[in-house]
Amino acid sequence: MSTIAETRPARVRARRGGRTASAAATRRPFAGGIAWIVLVGVLLAGVVAVNVVVLQLNVQLDGLGRERAQLKADNARLRSRLSSASASVRIEQAAAANGLQAADPLTTTYVRLSTR
Repeated sequence: MSTIAETRPARVRARRGGRTASAAATRRPFAGGIAWIVLVGVLLAGVVAVNVVVLQLNVQLDGLGRERAQLKADNARLRSRLSSASASVRIEQAAAANGLQAADPLTTTYVRLSTR
């Protein structure tokens, strides 16, 4: 019966890598858990940082979209003003207000400068 009692601690020591029960008890039991908690905390901080960067980019994109819409509206307004300013009736009225009048097409003559 004494051989059975001696073989059990030898098997236990072999499974523990040659350490005795007192060496295993002195090892810190929470060291692996703390490392996992720190790792998960770092990963969560990384996810939060990425989300903050994405939010900032979305805010910039929204501002640029609003600026683009404003510029399109300004361009349409300026095109409208240009179109109304360049209308031939308006030009004729402005010329008449300055004392100018349209030339008569029947009395208009052309002078050729070259013999091409």
